[in-house]
Amino acid sequence: MALLEIQNKVSLLITQNVDRLHQKAGSNSVLDLHGRIDKVICVNCKLLIARQEIQDWLISKNPEIKSDYLEAKPDGDASLSQDFNYTAFKIPSCHKCGGILKPDVVFFGGTIPKERYELGREAILSSDALLVIGSSLQVYSGYSFCRFAKDHGKPIVILNDGPTRADPMVLFKCEDDCQILLRDYTLT
Repeated sequence: MALLEIQNKVSLLITQNVDRLHQKAGSNSVLDLHGRIDKVICVNCKLLIARQEIQDWLISKNPEIKSDYLEAKPDGDASLSQDFNYTAFKIPSCHKCGGILKPDVVFFGGTIPKERYELGREAILSSDALLVIGSSLQVYSGYSFCRFAKDHGKPIVILNDGPTRADPMVLFKCEDDCQILLRDYTLT
């Protein structure tokens, strides 16, 4: 995707991922629709804090946490053993207002901030088409952009290894491994 951006073929990459891998791969114009896992936000005052800062605080204020109490989960969470002393665990709060902190991501059932959603819609309106890559579009937020594009007469092209929720509304769909499709396309 970064190469397509450099070639001026992609003006904005809208991603439902929260892992910042698109940016690490070189994409600059990215809308993190569901937020960023590397940030923590205060639910009260909306202050953003680097997640690493919170991780460091947790470790320094809770030295009794040992890796033998933890089971790392693939989504960044951890399960604590039943032997863990939950009552002594210190929980960080916002250093600006004392509010509750949470990862700056939209959880399932949550709402995407309106400004973020509108930025995606504006990009679609100013684009020639909507290109969807590697998504089944089962999550409504991504699918809603396809509906928006269709409602505004924008062609939709999908590259995906399998069916998508938007298949009935596309101009063109190529069903294959997205890495192969993109590699072949960017080489031409």
